[in-house]
Amino acid sequence: MDISEFNSHASVRFNHLFYDGIDTVELAAQYGTPLYVVSESAVRERCSHIRKTFLDKYPNTRAVYASKAFQTLDICRIIAQEGFGVDVVSGGELYAALKAGVDPETIIFHGNAKTLDELEYAIKHNVGRIISDNIREINEVERIAARLGKKVKLLYRITPGVDSHTHRFISTGSLDSKFGIPLDSSVRNDYIRAVLNSPHIDFRGFHFHIGSQIRDNFSHLAALGVALKLLADVHADYGFDVPELNVGGGFGIRYLPGDPDIELAYFIDPMMQLIRIETEKARIPMPMVSIEPGRWIIGEAGITLYQVRSVKTIPGIRTYVGVDGGMTDNIRPALYEAKYYALSANKADWSHDTVVTLAGKCCESGDILVKDIGLAEPKPTDVVAVFSTGAYNHSMASNYNRIPRPAVVMTTADGKHRLSVRRETYEDMLAREI
Repeated sequence: MDISEFNSHASVRFNHLFYDGIDTVELAAQYGTPLYVVSESAVRERCSHIRKTFLDKYPNTRAVYASKAFQTLDICRIIAQEGFGVDVVSGGELYAALKAGVDPETIIFHGNAKTLDELEYAIKHNVGRIISDNIREINEVERIAARLGKKVKLLYRITPGVDSHTHRFISTGSLDSKFGIPLDSSVRNDYIRAVLNSPHIDFRGFHFHIGSQIRDNFSHLAALGVALKLLADVHADYGFDVPELNVGGGFGIRYLPGDPDIELAYFIDPMMQLIRIETEKARIPMPMVSIEPGRWIIGEAGITLYQVRSVKTIPGIRTYVGVDGGMTDNIRPALYEAKYYALSANKADWSHDTVVTLAGKCCESGDILVKDIGLAEPKPTDVVAVFSTGAYNHSMASNYNRIPRPAVVMTTADGKHRLSVRRETYEDMLAREI
């Protein structure tokens, strides 16, 4: 397989894997392993594609990066430069976005259990939108905003009750979900009256997010149909024209060479058409429409480099290739049974016909990165690259077994690279301890 057909920023030269024109074996030698490598040019290409297929194509639209997928000061600055907003889900993510210079008006603050401190911090710093899903939080926002002399723009997250056809741990749109308000009329009416009667809340509309790594548009359209009926009902029952509708993200990416390369327009165009049809039918104004891609922007932009530390063959069963990272830098295989593609970076031209299981170094039997992958006759000190690790790897990394978290290197299209996040040290891990 030509690796560039799977990832256009990857290529093979002199038997080595290159990424954005940079030798990954040399990156591993310079910065150590495990090492997250993220292509800034790939991120900017995705942002450009969103502008072309959504923002420039449809008026009154907005794109917000779901930063939980991968949040560093570097990526926040890049996203802001591209003219996108940033979606945060905690006080820490909000702090980092503000520290990176993101305009607070472009920040959306999610979360089903925000603390009082987080709400006060967000309101004090004039965050653009707060998205809420419980009455208690509405009352708290009203009290804080009144005390600070602010008026808070707020959306409700709804539970549309659809099957998102993804792993149950990353499905968030079903009725039995910790996220969103149920749309039973008795519950819904209490919520609507609460915001419409709050003098310090500027109710802007509704939000839904049905899950992550979705590869068909059926569930997005089904959820959108539910949301549009809600807009019509609110207009009919309260005479209120909902000004905004946030349709979330969750658009799937390629993790394996055989995965389909799904165009963003496959999701966007039918949704925008449905919004136009249904709002015209209900004789209500078409709302501003927002999307929140996270994984779709960052996922395929990242790779992770490891060094092989051991090769152990169990005759007739399996060959385990142990690497110097694992579930501390990529929890997704253990958490979601996520699958990845890997390549021998220092033997990229060799035949990858030795079937092995790529195992992490943590003291857990479940610390398996990739099962039954073909590598090039693996030996200790080889460098292995795992693809599509930009999303939910760095952001979910941990210090389990007291393992320091990896560094992050950013590459650019002109063949340059820079250290974006330094490698954690043992001292860093003890810094808070007394």
